[in-house]
Amino acid sequence: MENPSSIEQIWQSPPEPIAQILNAPSPPTILLSPNRQWMVELEKPSLQAIAHFAEPEIPLAGLLLNPKTNALSRLSFYQNLKIRAVSVGDRDRTVVLPEGAQIGYIRWSPNSQKLAFTLTQDTGLELWVVDVDNLTSQQITEPTLNAAYGEPYRWLSDEALICKFIPTHRGEPPAKPNVPSGPIIQENFSGKSPSRTYTNLLKNPHDEALFEYYLTANLEKVTLDGQRTLLVSESLIYEAVPSPNSKYLLLTQLHRPFSYQLPASFFPKTLQVIDDTGKLIYEVADVPLFMRHTTKFDEVRTGRREISWRNDTEATLHWVEALDEGDPTNDVAKRDALYELEAPFTATPKQLWQSEYRFNHIIWGKEDVALVWERWYDTRKERVWRIYPQAPDSPPQLLFDRSFEDKYTDPGSPMTTLSPHRYRVLRFAPQSNTIYLSGRGASPNGVHPFLDSLDLETGDIRRLWQCQDPYFEDISYMLDDEAQTLISHRQSKTEPPNYFLFNRTNNQIPQAITHYQDPAPQLAGLQSELVKYQRADGVQLSAKLYLPPSYDATRDGTLPILFWVYPQEFKDKEFAGQINSSENTFSRPSYASVLFLLTQGYAVLSGPTMPIIGEDNVEPNDSYVEQLIAGAKAAVDCVVDRGVADPHRIGISGHSYGAFTTVNLLAHTDLFCMGIARSGAYNRTLTPFGFQQEQRHFWEATETYIDMSPFTHAAKITAPLLLIHGEKDSNAGTYPLQTERLYEALKGLGATVRSVILPLEDHGYYSREAVAHVLWEMVNWCDKYLK
Repeated sequence: MENPSSIEQIWQSPPEPIAQILNAPSPPTILLSPNRQWMVELEKPSLQAIAHFAEPEIPLAGLLLNPKTNALSRLSFYQNLKIRAVSVGDRDRTVVLPEGAQIGYIRWSPNSQKLAFTLTQDTGLELWVVDVDNLTSQQITEPTLNAAYGEPYRWLSDEALICKFIPTHRGEPPAKPNVPSGPIIQENFSGKSPSRTYTNLLKNPHDEALFEYYLTANLEKVTLDGQRTLLVSESLIYEAVPSPNSKYLLLTQLHRPFSYQLPASFFPKTLQVIDDTGKLIYEVADVPLFMRHTTKFDEVRTGRREISWRNDTEATLHWVEALDEGDPTNDVAKRDALYELEAPFTATPKQLWQSEYRFNHIIWGKEDVALVWERWYDTRKERVWRIYPQAPDSPPQLLFDRSFEDKYTDPGSPMTTLSPHRYRVLRFAPQSNTIYLSGRGASPNGVHPFLDSLDLETGDIRRLWQCQDPYFEDISYMLDDEAQTLISHRQSKTEPPNYFLFNRTNNQIPQAITHYQDPAPQLAGLQSELVKYQRADGVQLSAKLYLPPSYDATRDGTLPILFWVYPQEFKDKEFAGQINSSENTFSRPSYASVLFLLTQGYAVLSGPTMPIIGEDNVEPNDSYVEQLIAGAKAAVDCVVDRGVADPHRIGISGHSYGAFTTVNLLAHTDLFCMGIARSGAYNRTLTPFGFQQEQRHFWEATETYIDMSPFTHAAKITAPLLLIHGEKDSNAGTYPLQTERLYEALKGLGATVRSVILPLEDHGYYSREAVAHVLWEMVNWCDKYLK
């Protein structure tokens, strides 16, 4: 037993070449202009120093705010911005910005001629705009944007933006009372109100005052020459979204009463339409605090919800209203109704459609075409309908009726284009009602993305293009209505991902428009294979097997191997065994990836499918442990039978629900000689109103909750276990307390266990110091107990 004071409490660095790979620059992020003529490359630092996460932050209603910048405290940012024409041969041009720029909130102007973004300074966020023709950039505002919640700005037109500002004379934040004014009292008199275990919530009246202080903003119209016009003063503004014709704004404002159990997204809010001078035009809705009455996923609030603008008209609101009181346990014929209301918002709202399942989302097309998705979680059913907005009495046309678990029948997602009113709508083939669908293309033969056309009048589907081996390639952008000129994102086992421009009808060789190199050439030659095997009950399973570069089974024999796991629930045995991973991806590790262990002579089995199946009225988790064991045993047999793994040198690891799985397998099997569990939840009584895909609460499924909790079975764990957790984990259910209590239990029971709590880190790990240290811990643990 070690005394904590005798353990070296410093950041450690992993062995080479891991540290070298961590320092390599990440490939840029690509952003095309709305008219698809310009391409922006955004360079992001590979890892940020932990000092970035040590900035002051205040937890308020599910948000973590930086009081110095009045913005979210853990914003990711870009450090360099390059612009070029999409056409092949144009060169990158770097936008000149102040040294040390932290670029965020990037938005194109409607005409694609200007690019707006924020720069984070020590005291706040300022707004900048760059002209893409001449690359001149200008600062539009001082660092006074309010980015505490929602978007800090949006384009109103090509020459003006709508911005949220910190009030000029706001004063100092409310001081915390030295002496409490009274107890914290909560009560419930209005029936059931279950909620999941959210974090960083309001706790007292002082938190409420801080919440109002930091979220209060002025809404102003700002022109490119810096002229500002006040539209709404000092309000808890969440969003102000311009109508397609730029004449109106859909304004969302929060108001009291707040909640100590729920994040800000559940708080009461008013939605109004104002014009571009700030005049109130229409009261859309006053939405109360959303308090759930069930733990069912398909429960929704009553009244108007999903309120937004129609993308294909000048200024028409649309929204959804529940027909079942928002309660999925009510037995009704129809669940939701879709409405619209056209400017000037004085007529009676028009009903466009009713759903049998729960409304999911809509993509607008034109007067006689919109596509609507409905889903029902209990049955995993999904339908896609074509509706007729101009003639709502016309019967809707059913396009697809399927299980959303079924990857093989996924028809893909519609391609969109810029409407005359600047928002994205369905892209149609010329003079027709034919649309385009881009899909992943999962099948028993592998994953091969595709592009299809769908004639909405006849229902005919035609395959226009499909990825071919040895590539994994999907369509990123379509540049014309004929679907001839396309931009794809292509990679293979040996070629890093890059973007290509090609014409699918002229058989010319695709032209690379990016030339990104291997970020980790030290791993060139690593071997990857999609392996397939069966569970004892016949369920088909698969996994990605990775072997170190230059490994030869005949010469080198078996290797120590680490499994990286994350189970998934299913309602249908057939769909549980489907292949959804491509064999043709370019595999390189980043952040705290388990694939870094390949550099140290270990093999990795990544993502072995461990389906937890419950068909008909049987819930998957009622046999969670038994199915988990069966899936793990099948994976172990697979790698042992292939001759790459020694059954006595197999480890198990995972993150979040994968960590939960890891500890369960150590408790219930002797298949693994060690484990690594990162940021997990191990005691399900601490998440009593559901977790993952479990809809039942603890008192409905007490035996399942207890049996699934590895904390309950801690005395059975004999294999060495490394526990890692971020100190500020904000993910629902995975409090650091989960790891602390499991460590105390295992220590008290005499197990071999090590706990590592990472200061300042969240559910995922992002600082350079923490990522390096996690990899050092993983390598050391494997060297000690797996090799």
